[in-house]
Amino acid sequence: MVHQSNVLLRERSPAARAAESAPSMRAEPPASLPGLSIVIPTRNEAGNIAPLVARLEQALPDSRLEILFVDDSDDETVATITAVREQARSDIRLLHRPAGQREGGLGGAVVAGLRLAAAAWVCVMDADLQHPPELLPRMVGRAAESGSDLVVASRYCDDGAASGLNRGRSLISRGSTAAAQLLFPRRLRNVTDPMSGFFLVRRDAISIDQLRPRGFKILLEIMVRTAGLKIAEVGFEFGTRLAGDSKASLREGARYLAHLGELRFGEGSLQFARFLAVGVSGIAVNSLALWLATELLGLYYLVSAVLATQTSTLWNFALTELWVFGASREKHGGWKRLLLFLVMNNAALALRGPMIYGLTAFLGIYYVTSNVLSLVALTALRYTVADKLIWGKSQSKERTALLHNYSIHGIISVASEVGLPELERFRVDAPIEQPTLRVKLGKVRKLANGVSAADPNVRYIAYDEGLGAFGFGINVTLGETIDIVGSSVLRYSPHVLYTNVVEPILRWTFVERGYALVHGACISFGDKAYMITARTDTGKTTTILRLLDRQRRASDNAGFLSDDLTLVSPEGHVLTYPKPMTISAHTVAAINTPRLSWVERLTLPLQSRLHSRDGRKFALWLAQHKLPVATINTIVQLLVPPPKYHVQQLVPHARVSQTARLAGLIVIERGGDADVTLAHQEGLEILLANCEDAYGFPPYETIRSVLHNTSTADLRGIERGIIEQALADLPATLLRSSKMDWSSRIPALVNGAAAREEWSPRERAVGGEMAVGFGLPSAGD
Repeated sequence: MVHQSNVLLRERSPAARAAESAPSMRAEPPASLPGLSIVIPTRNEAGNIAPLVARLEQALPDSRLEILFVDDSDDETVATITAVREQARSDIRLLHRPAGQREGGLGGAVVAGLRLAAAAWVCVMDADLQHPPELLPRMVGRAAESGSDLVVASRYCDDGAASGLNRGRSLISRGSTAAAQLLFPRRLRNVTDPMSGFFLVRRDAISIDQLRPRGFKILLEIMVRTAGLKIAEVGFEFGTRLAGDSKASLREGARYLAHLGELRFGEGSLQFARFLAVGVSGIAVNSLALWLATELLGLYYLVSAVLATQTSTLWNFALTELWVFGASREKHGGWKRLLLFLVMNNAALALRGPMIYGLTAFLGIYYVTSNVLSLVALTALRYTVADKLIWGKSQSKERTALLHNYSIHGIISVASEVGLPELERFRVDAPIEQPTLRVKLGKVRKLANGVSAADPNVRYIAYDEGLGAFGFGINVTLGETIDIVGSSVLRYSPHVLYTNVVEPILRWTFVERGYALVHGACISFGDKAYMITARTDTGKTTTILRLLDRQRRASDNAGFLSDDLTLVSPEGHVLTYPKPMTISAHTVAAINTPRLSWVERLTLPLQSRLHSRDGRKFALWLAQHKLPVATINTIVQLLVPPPKYHVQQLVPHARVSQTARLAGLIVIERGGDADVTLAHQEGLEILLANCEDAYGFPPYETIRSVLHNTSTADLRGIERGIIEQALADLPATLLRSSKMDWSSRIPALVNGAAAREEWSPRERAVGGEMAVGFGLPSAGD
């Protein structure tokens, strides 16, 4: 996992390591939260960067700007941005997506920028200066005066103009707008320019995880997929490109039409439309062949139908291969697909024959018309068979992998054959060609742990409990991409696959990239984040949910970042890691509006008991007695899945924060009633103990051993350095309570109340002992 670029990590400070680790996919967080974030997707725009930044800073001289470039360039754009950053007064951040990791095109770049943006309001604009930076003050003012969630810079309202477009592009733009408004009359009824790439949006008003970007038109995607947006417009004159080339093309036009169809009619609709188009042409070919064989050759019309079917099958197969399922032909060879297609259509003829005869002989319908009616009647069935059996089967391995793609803040990407529920909020729609981690299921081979004898740059991790496809086993190959192969049974226990295999590997991969994946909850108040840690079964999850529930009735303005894992940079910036929360019955009872069905409430006591701290202790006892505990855990979670729910299923109005600056560490503990100030080192040791204790379940020891013994860098030391630097000079407080009232005490602490008493020497000694026992959050947490 440690590539050549990371070899010098040991000799550098955590900050330096963070800056140098995986620079192509990093965007350094700002020093503090800006007033406005500006997301600018770039592709070969080197000549436009300096004048764009200068005009942005002139347009908003009194605002603290974050200018976030998401770059897909192959020219000097990255070097230019780096040079401009040295002279700019704004916080300029760069996320460069190398070839193979540019999923979603321009729309995907904007979504990646929205995820990283630190301000509450985000402006999206192009880098070519056709979007005038001088319009930004008007857009900000319009948002404030109208109370809107989204302000669109429109070429077609008020004093707007599209002078920067030639006549052909102007007609295409008008036609695209009309098509969108026709298909979405309600969502776009007050929007004159849904094709605009220049807009201002309140980030909390949209669900970034629901966006499925495809091509240029990300604004249309946002408006269609986000219900209840309050939208305003500001007119502007679309200018002339300063430098570089336009990215508009016929291909982008085709992608837009496809995207429009999928937004309106659902995913897969475009493919079915193509299948219908091929089918219509096939009906014409079939009808012509039927008529020729009957009228010219004098054959009985049912015999002619057999010949016509073979003719139209060859026609349809050629077009279907090239146009409908052209990108998915890995499993079956061409001749085998043709044979299957012939079998399908002749089997359909066995159903069509009686229909043709009945319509013609008994109803007196012309035989050619009867044939057309029979073909139309079986179109849906033929498409289903073609999609699932002939071409769908050929997609099974590769397409399945592409269906589960995750980008974790643009830092690490995961492509998985099986869905990983814990990463669902990081899911992206477009395939990732070169993921950081690739997860597949299949036969687990017997491999020697350690460095490959054939290639010293490749290392292997193997763990197998010897039960074949019915037991737990993994192979991990550590190279440029980390390939994980799990035994087949893990398909049915994705929580085990993620928690016991993927997450430990992610932990140390993040360390290489200059981040620490810390086991601790995190909640924000404004732009400040507080990490909360506790023993298992203390009430941490309940406390987090109560804090979020309070914001509807109080002015705490709490925002959710994480319940179990928090991504931390050495500069003290935290990024959300919104895994589903493992809950218990008393957790649900503590909040007001959880969206749980009566079935979920009924099964919750059994689930939470089985997946509680006691259940984990029993599993660890089994592991100590050399029993196949990972297999047992897999089967148990298959039969009784853990009670996991996303935060907004439990507190629907909860605000999810994307990033904030770490402002303190809070340890909560049952018993007594005191606020105790901890020394920096004491808080650090508690947090580190939690991190290590959380990963004690098999096969973690095997994974840890190989990673640490074969790495050229001290991964554990690097992780400690990142966390230590992140917590440097920050307050650490122990909150004791016999009434579990932490949710009412934490806001007071955050708002500046000092600890009520210092920790005595005797208590420090006890606290040091307690820190060793702090563990993983569980169902009773």
